[in-house]
Amino acid sequence: MQLFHRIARQQHAPVPFMLDGRPCMGREGDTLLTAILNAASAVRSSEFSGSPRAGFCQMGACQDCWVTFADGSRARACTTPLVAGMEILTGKGAAS
Repeated sequence: MQLFHRIARQQHAPVPFMLDGRPCMGREGDTLLTAILNAASAVRSSEFSGSPRAGFCQMGACQDCWVTFADGSRARACTTPLVAGMEILTGKGAAS
């Protein structure tokens, strides 16, 4: 189940990326957070409770939306632009 449903940028160029090993499609101008939440129900699971997290502040001030890339580097999903070919790992396993 996806959390968001796109109502804007529907005509922007598609941007392919991988999310937890699953091919997904974002749109030009999306942040990672936007692309992930258009494809999945959460960005990550809480390390404390295991509950799903979808980002908190949406502006890069908190630590709630960190994701890992296939190369091991990390970034805040809310402030990082989506780039074609990114391989994003949320720690949730297969994206739901």
